[in-house]
Amino acid sequence: MAIDGLLIRPTTPRKSTNHHFSPTKFPQTTFSESMMQENIENAETLIAKWDPNSPSFDKKFTSLFHENRNEANEFTKSVGELRRAMHFLVAQRSDSNNHKLVLANKLMKIAMLRLEKEFYYILSINRDCLNPESVSNRSSSFLSRSLSLSNSDDEIQEYDRVESKAERAMADLKAISETMISSGYSKECSKIYRLTRKSITDEELYRLGIGSYSQSQINRMDQRALEHQVDRWIDRAKVVVRTLFRGERLLCDHVFAVSETIKQTCCAHTTMEGAMNLFKFPEFVAKSKRSPEKILVMMNLFETISDMWPEIESIFSYESLSPVKLQALSSMQKLGDSAQTIISEFVSSVQKNSSKTVVSGGGVHPLTCSVMSYVTLLAENSGVLSDILNSDEEAERAGQSPFPESYFDGSPTAPATGVSSRLAWIVLVLLCKLDSKAELYKDIALSYLFLANNIQFVVERVSTTAVKLQLGEEWLSKLRKKVKLYAANYEAVAWGKVVSSLPPALENEEESSTAAPPRNAEIKEHFRRFNTAFEAAYRKQRAWVVADPKLGEEIKVWIEKKVVAAYREFYDNNLGILSGEMDLEMVVRYSPDNLGNYLTGLFHNHTTALVSGNSSSSSFDYSSQSRFYRCL
Repeated sequence: MAIDGLLIRPTTPRKSTNHHFSPTKFPQTTFSESMMQENIENAETLIAKWDPNSPSFDKKFTSLFHENRNEANEFTKSVGELRRAMHFLVAQRSDSNNHKLVLANKLMKIAMLRLEKEFYYILSINRDCLNPESVSNRSSSFLSRSLSLSNSDDEIQEYDRVESKAERAMADLKAISETMISSGYSKECSKIYRLTRKSITDEELYRLGIGSYSQSQINRMDQRALEHQVDRWIDRAKVVVRTLFRGERLLCDHVFAVSETIKQTCCAHTTMEGAMNLFKFPEFVAKSKRSPEKILVMMNLFETISDMWPEIESIFSYESLSPVKLQALSSMQKLGDSAQTIISEFVSSVQKNSSKTVVSGGGVHPLTCSVMSYVTLLAENSGVLSDILNSDEEAERAGQSPFPESYFDGSPTAPATGVSSRLAWIVLVLLCKLDSKAELYKDIALSYLFLANNIQFVVERVSTTAVKLQLGEEWLSKLRKKVKLYAANYEAVAWGKVVSSLPPALENEEESSTAAPPRNAEIKEHFRRFNTAFEAAYRKQRAWVVADPKLGEEIKVWIEKKVVAAYREFYDNNLGILSGEMDLEMVVRYSPDNLGNYLTGLFHNHTTALVSGNSSSSSFDYSSQSRFYRCL
């Protein structure tokens, strides 16, 4: 025998050697001693009846709590009374009480053996309904189904049966644990719980596909496989945390409510390994090889852990479970760092883009499409991106604006938030890179059209997506002005020689009356110069494109106003003077309506062929026109 606190119990429970007890007779004693003797006698009768080593229980285990719940309640009460009797006998320190103490200790061992078996049996047979969260989920599902379909009595009875079964099991487990712990058998009780519930938790984690990953496994995955695993992890992680781990915590807290230490120990044993494996996966992903397309993976994982953080803090609040919280925080930190690095490397790749390939016709560059798709993706996830950028280091960097003052043209402030500032910076880097791409075109007019096309694409993408909410209308307005500027520069360079081939229009009647009538030769020369300039400009621009229909129409309206209208006036004023000329058809090749028809097909790669011949291009040199720094 050994004294455990004030209780006498063996170091290791042993089987009973005597399965049949006869009432024990004690000599006359005091009133208190008489009560203790009665407690021992009462306990002896009930404990002996449910001795698991009795021949009546050899073939098949019979559960006391399943067969007779009232008697089970009496059993736990008898153990409590037996424990109090043992306390009393130990306190008396009388040799005459030794035989009573030996009997009480023997009965206690038998009772604990019975309760151990009962504890294991209840945990095992009720494994499907011992998750409080699952019971709650079934309740919600049942109620919604019953309201929308029918109030089936069978369904209601089935739900009540499952709920009652879970409640009874939890009540029985709690009663057993309290009895065993108060009797000095906490190690035996907690060991059974840990082993049983750990196996159940591991099986559920395996069923959900939550296992142990290694860094090398993640590194070997291609983008598609990684995205699949991440999507799967996100779905499963929510179930594991909010159902499995939460259910284990609730069950553990309920069963071992009397002991804070045992609660922590058991909960840590059943959930620690699975939770650590669960939250190591995002860290492995964060440490894998970075690429621009992984940004969404990083943000989705970061957002999932961030959304679950209140539950993680609550479920793993015990000191023994602090490694789980630290692992989740570590994964979030590394995901955030990786996301920021990916964005920085993406911007750097745009800055370092050295491709000399020009886009045919001055259309939208693939780099423009790629960058704006990336910016749109970031804007659509601005909430989580804001959380990622919301760190002391980022705030410090935000205090030092990377933008040149000229970028905001006197505006009071740069984009206010970290996300807005980051998106504006990416677009600025793109604009500067587009400026260098425009330099690759040998034709200055085409370089201006290229810039107009690409910046219009930026404007359109920003104005029709979530990016607008980040950059604002004022920012968009400034960029629209740049589009108009580049379009105007294109028009002046591309059609300036055509317009200048015609004589200046006389502004009023007084000038018209005092001016000398033009000679036929002068009129013919203007027509010839116009034909040459128009044909050269038209041939050159037949393959040029304007990607945005609205911008294309605005440019055509300008050409109609400046070129066709001027030619129409010259044509109407001078065609009659040349009516008798033999070479009239060679000199006057186009009517104003013809010009309009030609211009209609511009910028769509399906232009009309010219009527004739003089294909000599203009020798007019525009190289003296400066290409000013356009991105700021």
